[in-house]
Amino acid sequence: MLDGVHLTLLIGPLAVPVPAPLPLMEALQSVQVNSGRSGSGFQLTFTVGKMSLIQTVLLPSGGLDPMSTRVVIIVTMLGMPQVIMDGVVTQHQLSPSNEPGQSTLTLTGEDLTVLMGVVEMTIPYPALTDEAKVRSIIGRYAMFGILPQVMPLPVDPPRNINDGYETQTHTDLDYLTHLAGNCGYTFYLKPGLVPTQSFAYFGPDISDFVPQPALSVNSDWATNVDSLSFTLNGTSKQVTIITILDPITGKIPIPLPLPSINILKPPLGARLIPPPRVLFSNDMAGLTPEEAAKRAFGIATKDSDSISASGSLSVVRYGFILSARGLVGVRGAGITYDGLYYVESVTHSIKRGEYKQNFTLSRDGMISLTPVVPALP
Repeated sequence: MLDGVHLTLLIGPLAVPVPAPLPLMEALQSVQVNSGRSGSGFQLTFTVGKMSLIQTVLLPSGGLDPMSTRVVIIVTMLGMPQVIMDGVVTQHQLSPSNEPGQSTLTLTGEDLTVLMGVVEMTIPYPALTDEAKVRSIIGRYAMFGILPQVMPLPVDPPRNINDGYETQTHTDLDYLTHLAGNCGYTFYLKPGLVPTQSFAYFGPDISDFVPQPALSVNSDWATNVDSLSFTLNGTSKQVTIITILDPITGKIPIPLPLPSINILKPPLGARLIPPPRVLFSNDMAGLTPEEAAKRAFGIATKDSDSISASGSLSVVRYGFILSARGLVGVRGAGITYDGLYYVESVTHSIKRGEYKQNFTLSRDGMISLTPVVPALP
């Protein structure tokens, strides 16, 4: 690898992946990890020889079979290890070549949520709150090192068993996503602090509020990114008007406009872009007050960022591993676009002698709210 950067690969059974043997590490050509708010995935590419360990042992014995092979990717930078992926192989692709040394095997996979989406279940949940349902589902995967990180719901009354009960008829992943969407929450897995440990996060889509080191562009010797560009979308925001019935007679419709500002993801710019679109949501009049409040909270916490940015960097030059679902500062782009941003997604691309990251950022509003951005974590 690079000076100060070391790659560790664990691969093996779902319950206990083990360090990859030396021949497998020597055959490793490249590593790519995609991490974002909608999920994470990875791709490993190996060189394959006719008498290599991959051809003679691992493939015939099922050691790299999809859905039964777990992969943990760890990057140690300046003595600090960081798990950037804990997932499962979902497919592999062998590409033989007539040219010596050009045959490859590519392993493609997703994070451990893929294990939650393979079996459809029919499970009743009598008199349980949504939080209790979520904890019950996540508990089924404790054997894989998955720990629950469940935030309290804004509105989560217990259901009276005499009024009936809800039944899960989908996979665990679909049902968790359904429960999260009903109240404006999100569900995803994030690697833990140690290998084979993950946290199942169910809660509002908020970012780590400790900013990462600033991305500097057009700053001479202080520049630490290879490229960075910004886009302002004037049609990304909207005002949603919901209709509820008055609480006294239950017959008079009352329109309520919901702002286009995510109350859990505040704007990071001083000059906000006005919403050009107005939408009406007419499917809430028949809901109970609790369900209507939960649905309104979900609408009010939808993303409405009008500014997006994309770029690439060399990790060694940046001096830090940029992480998704966090904050990062930008400087050198001018008064309009400098300041803090949310990191939406990061793609790690690792080869021998090279570690690069592509990233996307977002925020609502132009002109920074902060006078400076941190250069160090």
